[in-house]
Formats: sequence, structure tokens, C-alpha cells
Amino acid sequence: MHKVLCLALGLTAFSSLTVQAEVTVVMDTSVGEIEFKLDDEKAPITVANFVEYTEAGHYDGLIFHRVIPKFMIQAGGMDADMEQRDTRAPIKNESNNGLRNVRGSIAMARTQALDSATSQFFINTKDNPSLNDGGPYGGYAVFGKVSRGMDVVDTISATETGSVGFYRDVPVKPIVINSVKVVD
Repeated sequence: MHKVLCLALGLTAFSSLTVQAEVTVVMDTSVGEIEFKLDDEKAPITVANFVEYTEAGHYDGLIFHRVIPKFMIQAGGMDADMEQRDTRAPIKNESNNGLRNVRGSIAMARTQALDSATSQFFINTKDNPSLNDGGPYGGYAVFGKVSRGMDVVDTISATETGSVGFYRDVPVKPIVINSVKVVD
């Protein structure tokens, strides 16, 4: 049982319960699978948010809409027509959880407002210490890491990009998220 669920149910004695510190998620994309281990212990709000969007099918059919080589790849909000999907209310930023924006980590995208993350996320393709808590941008909450499929992340990172309307760094050939599933 997830720690967040236990807390939501008002359970405080975890000794007799199985508490998972990691949630495994598999993302099937048009260029291959990416598996993530999400850190439910260090980023409970963010993991619960991502899992809720996942279980609602929010990510299915969306694209990686922002790709900046040697930086990150971003998804979770736009379809192939660059139309944004509706989201729930923003969540509290958990960038002070000790997890770092290193190569292969998954973090929440947000606006300049610290507590503005909803459904969009990015995968770091290199170490990005300036995105950590205490950095010049106020911190982007890391909530897990790629456990399998970094080659797929690198393929996405190397794709040709262009502009669509006022959006830049958009893959010329859409890279679609076919499905995202929690496999625990």
C-alpha cells in the first residue's frame, strides 16, 4: 500500500502494512518503452499526482512537445495538434525532497510560480543542477528516475525539432505517448 494512501486513510501505524517506497510505471511511446521508478517516500504529493493522471488515461495520446538536446525532453500536456489537455489544480512543489535533477531523473514542469505544476513532466538528459532546490529557478521537483529505456530517452532527445505556432523545440515528427501504466 502506498504511503500516500495510508496517510489519506488516516493510517499512522505502518508496521503491519506493506509500504512501497517506489512505484513502477511503464510508458509506451512511438519510439519504445521507458520504465520509471517513482519515489513515493520522498515525493508523495508529486507521485500521487502523476499516478492519478496516469490512471485517468491523461497521458495516453499526448506527445513529447518540447525537446532540447543535452538538456531535457518534456511531455504531459499537448496532443499532436499542440492543443493542451485540461488539468486538475496545481500541486505543492516538492523540490526540497533531496532528489536531484540528474541524467535520467523525471521532474515536474511548471511555470515561474513555484507551486504551479499540474500534469507536465520532463526527463533530464544530462545533470541539470541549476534546476535543483536552491538553484536560480526555485527548484523543479524530481519524483523518480528512468530504470529502463534511457536509450529511448536519448532517441527522443536526438530528434529533429522545429516551431509550431509560438512553440519552439517541437519534434518535427510527433513522438506519441501511446500509454502509461502503473505496473506495481
